Amino acid sequence: MRALSLLLTFGLTLGLVLPAVAAPDYAREKNWAGEVEPSVMIGDAVWLELASGHKFLTLYTEAESAKARDGVGVIVIHGMGVHPDWGLIGPLRQNLPEHGYATLSVQMPVLKADAKGDEYPPTFDEAAARIQTAIDFMAAKGYSKIVLATHSLGCRMTAHYLQRNPKAGVAAWVAIGAPAALDYAKLKFPVLDLYGENDLPQVLSSAKARAKGLSGKPKSAQKVAPKADHFFNGKDALLLDMVREYLDKTL
Repeated sequence: MRALSLLLTFGLTLGLVLPAVAAPDYAREKNWAGEVEPSVMIGDAVWLELASGHKFLTLYTEAESAKARDGVGVIVIHGMGVHPDWGLIGPLRQNLPEHGYATLSVQMPVLKADAKGDEYPPTFDEAAARIQTAIDFMAAKGYSKIVLATHSLGCRMTAHYLQRNPKAGVAAWVAIGAPAALDYAKLKFPVLDLYGENDLPQVLSSAKARAKGLSGKPKSAQKVAPKADHFFNGKDALLLDMVREYLDKTL
């Protein structure tokens, strides 16, 4: 304790700035919500609350009753710094219900607009709390089979959650464009590791490492989307088909 006290005193005396831990940018999150909520045409805006009291936006869409998959709900988790109706997330969360899969797309913690991926890990604990809150919401709605469909940094946030909650009530995980060598080996449920043929370098370079964790896991697979980039630009229909087909065969 004395050494730590001396270090802090020495640092303050010299005017040194100790590294700050990045906190979620709630003001930016509020701005996103202000843009997204009024524009929702498919599904309903639902505000969930953390134990801290912070409320965050989710978009809930029920499956078409005639096609509803019994007890299956898909929690959709976006990538870095965006919102729950952004880019490929919007078409995925809007169109899966047409094929029988209810969706809940979740606003994850964001930082300032110019923040890099390596600045986000301090937000992962709150991300995990949001995922758990989303799972609890879907369970309360009567969904007994919870699927996590995640993109990019959302895959890393989800991996963080699952490492700390290995017995989480998850039926399957669709990890899209995972930008790291995630280890799926210890997970007790099937995983689809899906990425684009023209994905980001860090996604492509870690693909073999991710594939090793899928070896011997029933119903798990790694698939490459032809000609797709990291954001599946112009490939929304392809992404939907690949995710839907996997869920149809797995659940």
